[in-house]
Amino acid sequence: MSDKYERLLDQLVQSEGWVTAAELADHLGVTTRSVRSYVTAAKSAAHPLPIITASTSGYRLNRDAYATFASGARARDSDFDTPRDRVHHLVRRLTEAPQGLDIHVLADSLFVSESTIESDLRKVKALGEDAGVSLSRHASVVTLTGSEADHRRLLSKLFHSESAQGFLELENVQREFASDDLGAFKTDLIEMLDSQGYFVNEYGVNSVLLHVAIAVDRVTRDQRLPAVEARLRDATKEPVTSGLAILISTHFNVTLGDADLDYIAKLLTTRVITPGQGQSVKAVVENYVDPENLAIVRQIVEQVSEEYLVDLNDEPFMVRLALHLGNLVTRAQENSYSRNPLVRSIKTSYPMIYDVAVFMASQIQRAKSITMNDDEISYIALHLGSHLERQSRREERLTCAIVCPGYYDMHTILRERIESALGADLSVEIVVTRTDVDWLDFSTDLILTTIAAKGAGDNVVVIQPFLTDGDIDNIRRAISRLRRHKRRMQIKDDLLLYFDEDLYLRNVSADSEVEMIRLLGGLMVDRGIIDASYVDGAVERELMSSTAFTDTIAVPHAMVMSATRTSIAIAVNETPMPWGDNRVNVIALIAFSSSGRSSFQEVFDQFVEVFADRAEVLELIKRSVDFTAFIEELVHVIDK
Repeated sequence: MSDKYERLLDQLVQSEGWVTAAELADHLGVTTRSVRSYVTAAKSAAHPLPIITASTSGYRLNRDAYATFASGARARDSDFDTPRDRVHHLVRRLTEAPQGLDIHVLADSLFVSESTIESDLRKVKALGEDAGVSLSRHASVVTLTGSEADHRRLLSKLFHSESAQGFLELENVQREFASDDLGAFKTDLIEMLDSQGYFVNEYGVNSVLLHVAIAVDRVTRDQRLPAVEARLRDATKEPVTSGLAILISTHFNVTLGDADLDYIAKLLTTRVITPGQGQSVKAVVENYVDPENLAIVRQIVEQVSEEYLVDLNDEPFMVRLALHLGNLVTRAQENSYSRNPLVRSIKTSYPMIYDVAVFMASQIQRAKSITMNDDEISYIALHLGSHLERQSRREERLTCAIVCPGYYDMHTILRERIESALGADLSVEIVVTRTDVDWLDFSTDLILTTIAAKGAGDNVVVIQPFLTDGDIDNIRRAISRLRRHKRRMQIKDDLLLYFDEDLYLRNVSADSEVEMIRLLGGLMVDRGIIDASYVDGAVERELMSSTAFTDTIAVPHAMVMSATRTSIAIAVNETPMPWGDNRVNVIALIAFSSSGRSSFQEVFDQFVEVFADRAEVLELIKRSVDFTAFIEELVHVIDK
């Protein structure tokens, strides 16, 4: 039960507002009755803290109470109420006891039965096997058997699995390994790396600090990595290794061996740091970039330009990506990928950028004979997104009119204040200083007025003559609302052209993502829209990275635009099906033609955005009893 309610709490943590029992049931793959049982169990575990509020709108997490409950649970050293807590504790104790531990003693110390310990040890065994460690038993004594490196790998995997989704929190690492000085160590480490001319990836540094904490903890217990044979060190990395040795000795009063220092330095150089800060692009290419990697990046940039009409032909961008490629290949060859806590938000917020990153990753995989996971693909998406953001803004400025009756130079002061605060988003086209205004005469996107606007439209924002912070917030909300509306209106007519009643399915089941793709693809093949190779390409793309870009919809597609016309085959299901790590109700196989490449990004991003609001989508699913009703509901959702 505890494992179940913890999954429920994880879902509530990710939700900003109310979540219905039905939505939670869909996410967890259980009944609404089970959801109510999990809520009751969670409330009981947290009593007297009111961590969950229930109402007719569903359930909502009380974040302050939950934070207190979660921190209290972590702080209780001797309280192991849940199976997950006990398994975590057992792994720690077994890795610290080479001679093994007695089951009877373990049961007594944790105040549980021996049968409970036996059950927990089966989970420990499964975790150990994943890390290369085996659980052996002689009579009542159990032992974790494996190398020191394997034991450390197990601790790292365990801690990552115990961490909340997102960033690995330094506070949790410090608490687990009693290393109160990790924060100060991190500050000095970043300062050292910065002084040596490295860019630092903050997303990966805490993961390396976890390995530092594990190494310090193990060496303190005289559990060291075996000495390695003398070998020629990379001279370019020697300053990093030497600096590490000094910092670790200073902060933790521990002297690590060469094996530990080399390993941590390797983690830093392949996951966290990139050389070239403060140097010219030419110098970086000459000193750090592998020519083969740069050539691969140049070729991929040409392919992206051809397939997606996205211009990435920028030397600094290609050099940075080539540097990243070198470290990526090293990690992939060792099956030691770098975690990225932004995977989910990138896929949801920037599906087109993520999809181009998947295409680039596929070319890298072929060129380097490696495989990548979603974390590594997301890092490529970050490179891509930051470059495109530097190239140009994603959206143009909106036009606005200011209505401010004349009184000395008040209208001039107001305009200057608006342009100073919002000039990046608004272009002031006209300032009206009269009170007799016909609101229908304005052609600007937005009207900002200091006088009442009876009968005006939604694009009118009433503000104070002397602009306040609250006025600025209201204007920004109006800008966001108008941009969203303009985007949706721009896509509406085109999007509806891509649907066909013959390509609409409702409440169809499939045993897997691949089976569903082939089912929808078969409809398109039968109508001559695509051929079998496109379906195979969509399957290949799906196996690289899940196309479930939101909690409700999956958008499988191939990475080529070979369809005879752009079209969408869609399945709308009341019962969600597993898709990657999600459970989705809507599966839309999109086929793009080469003539539709210019609109690919707009169509793709907007289609995902339309289906981003789970409550709206569930209502759409409920009402879409046939194709006609689906189109009517889709228009309604787009028009909102």
